[in-house]
Amino acid sequence: MQTKILIIGACGQIGTELTAKLRSTYGVENVVASDIRKLENDVVKNGIFEVVNALDYNQIEHLIEKYQITDVYLMAALLSATAEKNPAFAWDLNMNSLFHVLNLAKAGKIQKIFWPSSIAVFGPTTPRDNTPQYTVMEPTTVYGISKQTGERWCEYYHNQYGVDVRSIRYPGLISWSTEAGGGTTDYAVDIFHKAITNGTFECFLNDRSALPMMYMDDAIKATIQIMQAPSEQIKIRSSYNLAAMSFTPNELAEEIKKHYPDFTITYNPDFRQKIADSWPASINDTAARQDWNWKNDFDLESMTTEMFSNLIKHKYN
Repeated sequence: MQTKILIIGACGQIGTELTAKLRSTYGVENVVASDIRKLENDVVKNGIFEVVNALDYNQIEHLIEKYQITDVYLMAALLSATAEKNPAFAWDLNMNSLFHVLNLAKAGKIQKIFWPSSIAVFGPTTPRDNTPQYTVMEPTTVYGISKQTGERWCEYYHNQYGVDVRSIRYPGLISWSTEAGGGTTDYAVDIFHKAITNGTFECFLNDRSALPMMYMDDAIKATIQIMQAPSEQIKIRSSYNLAAMSFTPNELAEEIKKHYPDFTITYNPDFRQKIADSWPASINDTAARQDWNWKNDFDLESMTTEMFSNLIKHKYN
């Protein structure tokens, strides 16, 4: 049967690049991108696009029937820092959009769901270094609470109703092609732009804030890889730990100086520092590597080179 894909939240930081990769993998005609509004971007211009509200069950059901969708990638969410400013809406969006697609799968209208979780599911009581797959999870942010709750529901729907839902806990994601989207790890995107344009950067975290990070290409690769894996290889139906690298703002700045020797960084921690302090410094993703052969391609050095190369070529030429 032909795979037909619906991406909900296709214009977001991950959705933008995921849409492009899925279109090149499965064919433009087999991928339907959707979001709450129609923007002037490649997601809208380069394939099928529909305006959809992730909180409207009937709209989602209509698109699934119209395009005979088999797989749904639910990328719509309010991220950590943004969610703290509007907790009630964040909970509503992050939870009810998930219920809609889980219930559509339960009703037999779709075959597979991808739903992203996050390192935000962990909290200050979680072991910070080499955080295990199974551990204490006491998130302190609305985003983290919604993602932890979502993981429990995903596993429940799989165990109770046989819903084929797959998930990974994204670390901080770094991309050259989309702007930062209101997350605590977003300094690691903005810093590259400022290095090129200003030669200096004020960081909203302190210099020692080690956090798990990943280059967007690796995140997209993992997302498609887990969806393509045979069902029997997906042994964890809550969400898989996923890792590539961990670094502090100071370590990133030192790597940037190899490209821009005069670059300077200052530190002015804000409310996001408290969020960062509650998250792991590094992640153990052995289960993903064993179960479905996950392997990252980028480390700090290769990612930094790639970021500058692409930014200069596509944005600052």
